[in-house]
Amino acid sequence: MSYASTPVPGTEGERRFREDIGRYFEDFTIGDIYEHRPGRTINEADNSWFTLLTMNTHPLHFDAEYAKISEFGKLLVNSCLTLSIVAGMSVSDVSQKAVANLGWTDIKLPAPVFVGDTIYAESQVLDKRESKSRPTQGIVSVRTIGKKADGAMFMSFDRSMLVAKRGHGIEN
Repeated sequence: MSYASTPVPGTEGERRFREDIGRYFEDFTIGDIYEHRPGRTINEADNSWFTLLTMNTHPLHFDAEYAKISEFGKLLVNSCLTLSIVAGMSVSDVSQKAVANLGWTDIKLPAPVFVGDTIYAESQVLDKRESKSRPTQGIVSVRTIGKKADGAMFMSFDRSMLVAKRGHGIEN
């Protein structure tokens, strides 16, 4: 997708533009797939800090000696961290112009992620409909999957968002 450029507010007449990312309700087409880039390599500090910040005390995420004797044999990345990163990767394509997240369902974790793995994400538009109570907005549903650099899927989830229609969003 090519991102549109919009004039910067307060600079009319000047040749100055700001990247305009995200999609309005009308820009979503059922079946379209958006590949989210760039990818992200997860390092040990990411995993330790997130795990301890969220008060997850399971040693598989921050105790290398414990992890060595587990079935994984090495540190396992906190699945809430991978969920946060994959969701974040999707924002510029899927929810930059959203008014609100309406729900997350069917979060699945079919494979582990380890420190040092590089992850990518993509989202497919599952459904869209105009809001019954908000005529300037619509509801969009997507399925987002996380993949490792080798293509192996490690996560999937469905998400619904309330998205502004063109001409009714907040420009920044």
